[in-house]
Amino acid sequence: MNSLLSNSAQQPTSNRPSTAPFAQMTALALLCAQLGAYAQDAGVAGQSETSSGNQPTVIQRVEIVGKQGSTELRRAASVAKQIYGREELDRYGDTNALDVMRRLPGVNVDSGGPRMRGLGAGYTQILLNGDPAPQGFNLDQLSPSQIERIEVIRAPTADQSAQAVAGSINIILKEAPRRAQSNLRIGVGKGYERPVANLNYSISESKGPLTMSLPVSLFEWNRQIKSETERKMPGTDGQSATSEQLGNAKASGWGYNLSPRFNYKFSDEQTLAVATFFQKGYWNYRTDYDNRALIGSPVFDDDSVQNGFWENKRGNLTWINRFSEDQRIEIKLGLQQSRSAYDARNIRANSVYLRSVGGNQEEAISQSGKYSHLLGTEHTLTAGWDLESKNRSEHRTTTDSAGNALLPEFEGQAFDAKVLRQAIYIQDEWEISPQWQLYLGLRNERIVSESANISYPVSNSSSVLSPLAHVTYKFDPKSRDMVRASLTRSYKAPGLNALLARPQINGGFTNINLTNTALSPDRIGNPNLVPELATGLDIAYENYLTNDGVFSVGMFQRNLTNVVRNVTTLRQVTWANAPRWVTEPQNFSDAVTRGLEFELRGRAAELMPQLLSSAKALNLRASVSIYRSNVSALAGPNNRLDGQQPWSANVGFDQRISGLPLNVGGNFSYTPSYVTVQTADQVFKRTKARTVDMFAMMFLSPTMSLRASASAGAQQFGPPNLTTTTLLGNGDYSRVTRYEKPQVNLTLDMRL
Repeated sequence: MNSLLSNSAQQPTSNRPSTAPFAQMTALALLCAQLGAYAQDAGVAGQSETSSGNQPTVIQRVEIVGKQGSTELRRAASVAKQIYGREELDRYGDTNALDVMRRLPGVNVDSGGPRMRGLGAGYTQILLNGDPAPQGFNLDQLSPSQIERIEVIRAPTADQSAQAVAGSINIILKEAPRRAQSNLRIGVGKGYERPVANLNYSISESKGPLTMSLPVSLFEWNRQIKSETERKMPGTDGQSATSEQLGNAKASGWGYNLSPRFNYKFSDEQTLAVATFFQKGYWNYRTDYDNRALIGSPVFDDDSVQNGFWENKRGNLTWINRFSEDQRIEIKLGLQQSRSAYDARNIRANSVYLRSVGGNQEEAISQSGKYSHLLGTEHTLTAGWDLESKNRSEHRTTTDSAGNALLPEFEGQAFDAKVLRQAIYIQDEWEISPQWQLYLGLRNERIVSESANISYPVSNSSSVLSPLAHVTYKFDPKSRDMVRASLTRSYKAPGLNALLARPQINGGFTNINLTNTALSPDRIGNPNLVPELATGLDIAYENYLTNDGVFSVGMFQRNLTNVVRNVTTLRQVTWANAPRWVTEPQNFSDAVTRGLEFELRGRAAELMPQLLSSAKALNLRASVSIYRSNVSALAGPNNRLDGQQPWSANVGFDQRISGLPLNVGGNFSYTPSYVTVQTADQVFKRTKARTVDMFAMMFLSPTMSLRASASAGAQQFGPPNLTTTTLLGNGDYSRVTRYEKPQVNLTLDMRL
């Protein structure tokens, strides 16, 4: 068995312009050659593949074409994963990575980002080049053209963090290509008030042992979201009231990404890589309501005006040295900084009623390494470590119309915290026979969060030992079908915001001498939270068809303990003179979730030869995911985990038009309506969601193409168009419908 392991921020103000002089440009287009492994015995970037011979096989890295390379990488991986390369990333001309992910099998996009297996935000781990993405990293502002490939990993491995109860989405950024090239992508899209544009440019050079690349992405957005909110709850006089609000939200902004990369090859055995990433953007958001009192004297949401910025800086240094064909060491050093700030104003009677000004800054340094040793021809033994130290500071001040602090005890106080993450691991990739492969791993990860602030201290530590086992069985050493199985331990650690016992008063009920409502609660963190633990079983059958087709069916189960859920209660609090309804995260219960996931893709003539034998240029894709879960502390039915849909489906196609340099295609996604029992007194309902995507791409020349795309049913950067309802046991409810118009984009790609 052989293995190849491979600016100064400003406080936002209300009069900041929503666009910059170059705001007619967006998202970067890196059309670099994709690097990977091709043929039966190939591996890349930490993937390993076995050899049926008795002698070690020298594994070469070669250039491949996107779809074939992605399929081969998936087939060669020692653990179950789905890999999507250039063809999937470029097909619809998407301007942000989230739009790509919502079409991937088993992945859906909602508020809070991408989710796997129907589980809520936080259960899915987002990785950037194999490392946990920094807090504040904006996937919705990352252009697909900057991505080499996306890996959807169903179960954790020892060399990556085990904070992946649902799984991990690993975003591999573009590498510096081996040859000089230059690419340009110019796009224009439909905005609310005017067209919006994006520009992506990349240039790369290779001079002897040095390769360099500089991708640049400029983007902007201008969108409108309509909403309708209906509520029944106590009004301003304490009596039951019913209201309706018609909202008009306008969002605009602009930003940029830079990703300079440098690789230096000292020799065939020793390389040094420098990878950097810079992301910054400015945003503006305004919501205006048309208020209608249906019954009584209701409480209405305020109009609001908000603006702010975010910024991410990241740099990684990687040194790789192969001492011999059997030994290899990889050392990494990483630095990162994230900053953001905001200015939010609640408007009543055309004047500022409340103003919140705040921001945060997070700085981190990480160091990791791993040593791999090939033992004979059967075992690759790897041991490594991950160390990370973060320092985070936050500040927030909320004042009323007279400039007085809303909560004098808490407002304006700086919050400083330190988070330490330490992990050690060992893994063994073992080729038992040409048909059997076994992966065994053990990872111990510890996270410590500390804050010295007197008013709302944080002191929390968690340590999880994660044994991991993955096995692959090939029915024949040269066959294209296999069975994979995994038995793993994973966890979800509470974030700093969930631990911070600093109250946030509800903006609709700022009078601390009165009681608010259960539908408009104050919020507070819980420093006593402990991690959610999950024991997982995954089994999958994969059949690799000709021409990069794939059929797979998999099942999974997770047994969770200490599941966290927000619980709303009426209580006496220190920040108010009357009892207040307060939402607090709590370790609520144990739970079980299980599911079946189907995926099929390939040429129509091969998938359905009797019906579509002549459709040689038609490719089909389909996936269906079925989920079930139950929370022990709640009675059924519908005592499911937060946000987990009962099932979802994707169907797509692309077709090369005979006789024309034209490709067309489309995708349809569907999620049914469902009900979730949140607590004994609260139920959450969600309507069905449908999204449609279409594209047409014309090849104008061998180096130039024009793509038109449209989508309907999905909100840019967020969830699909739908209605959600929160219903209380006493009959009070809040029903919210959000809708965004279809989106249209036109993109021109050029190799210069």
